Amino acid sequence: MRATSQFNVGKADLSKTSVMEAPLPSHEALPEDGLLVKVDRFAFTANNITYAMLGDIMKYWQLFPAPDDFGNIPVWGFGDVIASNHQQIAEGERLFGYFPMATHLVIAAADVSKRGLRDGAAHRQGVAPVYNAYARVGSDPSFVGRHGDYQALLRPLFMLSFLVDDYLNEAAFFGATQVILSSASSKTAFGLAHLLHHQRRPIRVIGLTSPANADFVASLGCYHEIVPYYRIGNLPSDQATAFVDMAGNTDLRGRLHRHLGDRLVYSGRVGMTHQDTAEIDDLPGAKPTWFFAPDQIRKRAKEWGRGGIDQRFGAAWAGFVPMLEQCLTIIDGRGLDAVKRVYRDTLAGRIAPSEGHMLSLSER
Repeated sequence: MRATSQFNVGKADLSKTSVMEAPLPSHEALPEDGLLVKVDRFAFTANNITYAMLGDIMKYWQLFPAPDDFGNIPVWGFGDVIASNHQQIAEGERLFGYFPMATHLVIAAADVSKRGLRDGAAHRQGVAPVYNAYARVGSDPSFVGRHGDYQALLRPLFMLSFLVDDYLNEAAFFGATQVILSSASSKTAFGLAHLLHHQRRPIRVIGLTSPANADFVASLGCYHEIVPYYRIGNLPSDQATAFVDMAGNTDLRGRLHRHLGDRLVYSGRVGMTHQDTAEIDDLPGAKPTWFFAPDQIRKRAKEWGRGGIDQRFGAAWAGFVPMLEQCLTIIDGRGLDAVKRVYRDTLAGRIAPSEGHMLSLSER
């Protein structure tokens, strides 16, 4: 009997992993308007570790249920419809969206249009709409081949970069003359640095990174200055500064706040590449706050009207892709062993920033 496989991780201990197998649903067992989708390939980055670390807080764990104390990390990728109970969706349809780390997914198709659909399953409600949306990309050349890999690896992250850039710009950078980004080699960080650096604004962009990643960060050409973490104390402390924290390292955040004091006019938390959720109260400077992308999306959707975000983001993405072609090497991995290896290496911070991993639990 054909089966589905799902790769799960321990909610309390992300180093624990488990594989769950179940019979593949028959066509007759699908719900009304249901689709059975084979997950073809998906991206895995440090951002997925952030999803896991915020699994309960941000309701990521509820999207793709797993047994007991385990959770399934959501991933961006591609799937092909192999059975359909919806008259507008044919077998063979290719979808792009949020998938489980699994071989298959059952979708309750709703709000079907020429461009996409939504999963209307009850357990998937109560989260940001983007997490339940699937684009129909079978005839879209921008989702084919390596360009499709770029979409899976970077498009969701670059959307976050785009929204943070828009938020800072709208706030006139809170009066800052420079922006400091931690984890400067991360894909969300260098996407934001690209936008900040290439918009002809009088803003200096400084990247904080480890010595091991300094050469890669320098090669990107989107930072005015690159500073190793151990040299934070050498940063000028007399300039109004906005800090965008991609690392989520409590010690780093505390050191920067104490060094800049009241000259730190904005401290935004975006990512958590470090497994460190502790907080420090009463830091000098601006109070650290989480940047919540769905809020900015809702705001701009109302202000810019239908298609406004897509149009502006599309122009920004077109300017970003040439950079990816120069700095990113795509590595394909298939099968459980490949998924386990990339997951553990990403969790441990062993993935080179120049690598982009596209995975599949299926052997073929």
